[in-house]
Amino acid sequence: MSVHFVGAGPGAADLLTLRAVALLGAADVVLYPGTYLDAAVLGHCRPAARLVDTQRLDLDRIVAELVDAHRAGHTVVRLTSGDPSLYSALYEQTRRLDAAGVPWDVTPGVPAYAAAAARLGAELTVPEVAQSVVLTRTRARSTAMPPGETLAAFAATGATLALHLAITRTRELAAELAGHYGSRCPVAVVAHASQPSEVVLRGTLADIGDRVEAAGLRQAAVILVGPALGADVRGAESYLYDPSRERSVPAGTTRAAAVHSTGDDVAVGSGAADGSGTGTVAQSHTGYDRTGAADSGAAGTPGTGSAGT
Repeated sequence: MSVHFVGAGPGAADLLTLRAVALLGAADVVLYPGTYLDAAVLGHCRPAARLVDTQRLDLDRIVAELVDAHRAGHTVVRLTSGDPSLYSALYEQTRRLDAAGVPWDVTPGVPAYAAAAARLGAELTVPEVAQSVVLTRTRARSTAMPPGETLAAFAATGATLALHLAITRTRELAAELAGHYGSRCPVAVVAHASQPSEVVLRGTLADIGDRVEAAGLRQAAVILVGPALGADVRGAESYLYDPSRERSVPAGTTRAAAVHSTGDDVAVGSGAADGSGTGTVAQSHTGYDRTGAADSGAAGTPGTGSAGT
């Protein structure tokens, strides 16, 4: 048996993955962060499961619960808020589990910043406005930031910022960011995204501090900053969907053999349905060309057959 680290998403019971729900339904012991979850999430657990709220436990006590439950032969789920890849203490916990000889695995979840953007109906990467998103936090009473990872350095790029664990410093951070983005730069704050207690605030770097303090927000909030968040943002259109982009299929080629979508690239082959011929990958929106021999049926495998990538 393994300890399953499971992303619980932003907190709503219906925003867990199917795999997460299945793992919760099979677990004997579930550790969960009570500060960040809607109680309905635990409705996916078996009535007989032992539930442990970790919001008042230190790391040693959390890991001890995981190790003891595993050694007792129980199926264990360690729920994390959002996605385990961000600010979940996954590294610290799994390092200790490795030392104890306890196997573990990870199931991803919907990150809080994605849930916040969904609530706003916003794309964080508007073409020719912002094409990068910086996921970061700031230091107050928390772990030191690595050298070079300063808010000023990230802001200098003009990327969309998603600030975690920073809501109590909103006024101070807004003043710092205004020097890079301008005081009229759009800002949105989403607290308890997707939950019944959800709060959404929109403003600018000039007034978001006032709005956050008036709402009394102190935790479980994401701050999104950048021109892509403007209600009247005007961006370009993606080359990927441009009507002028080449999408032709050579005459006499079956669609299955001719086109294999790999996300950004389009594989075009001259082979027939029986698998003979060669393949070419047309120019992707990243601006390069690749050519390769036809494969034996599986995309990306050299050999003979349908068009390869």
